[in-house]
Amino acid sequence: MSSMFELLMNLPLFRGVSRSRIAEVVGSAKFHFLKYPKGETVVRAGEECTHLAFVISGSVRSEISNSSKRFSVSQTLKAPSAIAPDFLFGRTTRYPGTVVALTDCSILKISKVDYIRILNADQVFMFNFLNTLSVNAQKALDGILALTSGGLDERIAFWIIALTQPGSEDIELTCKTRDLCNLFSVQRNVFDAACHEMEQRNLIRYSPRKIEIVDRREMLSLLERQSETQEDVPGQLKVENE
Repeated sequence: MSSMFELLMNLPLFRGVSRSRIAEVVGSAKFHFLKYPKGETVVRAGEECTHLAFVISGSVRSEISNSSKRFSVSQTLKAPSAIAPDFLFGRTTRYPGTVVALTDCSILKISKVDYIRILNADQVFMFNFLNTLSVNAQKALDGILALTSGGLDERIAFWIIALTQPGSEDIELTCKTRDLCNLFSVQRNVFDAACHEMEQRNLIRYSPRKIEIVDRREMLSLLERQSETQEDVPGQLKVENE
């Protein structure tokens, strides 16, 4: 039992919560612990997201692709990580991608109803949830700034950050270079030059059909620096914190 409490305290939802409070929550909510062997599908793209799911041991591989399958982004999620937590609520409540067990792994699932009860049970749970929402909202703002006035490296970073989760590893963007040039509305030589420059900065590894991300946090920092630059532009309206 003690190991289970330690496991729960490391999950994003329960961080900062005391052991005794977690014990109360465990007693009032239904926790489903499931095991998946390597290679088994955990969730499928388009499947209704009715539970909040956590990887509690092992790792999974998530892949998001467009309808034609010509563009895809894949990532590895290791324990402890949530699986597409943004899609439990909102207008779209279906998983955006397929998730497959990369190793033998264990998944914890909590129903939406029980999750709402947990959020209402303690302010810390609610703060953890609101913090997740705020981080995602800020990520979208940084991305919009990059798309409107940033360089090609920042625009590429936006796509990677928008389609992957914090803490994900082994990120790969798979697509023909021709289609990526159309996506970013640039000539092939411009796209190649930008990717090679990012490769020299050890941000990515680039080939004609694939871009591998070396460090997601460094990609995120590109957007953050772009946001700071926008705030320093002379004559631009600034809103002070209340």
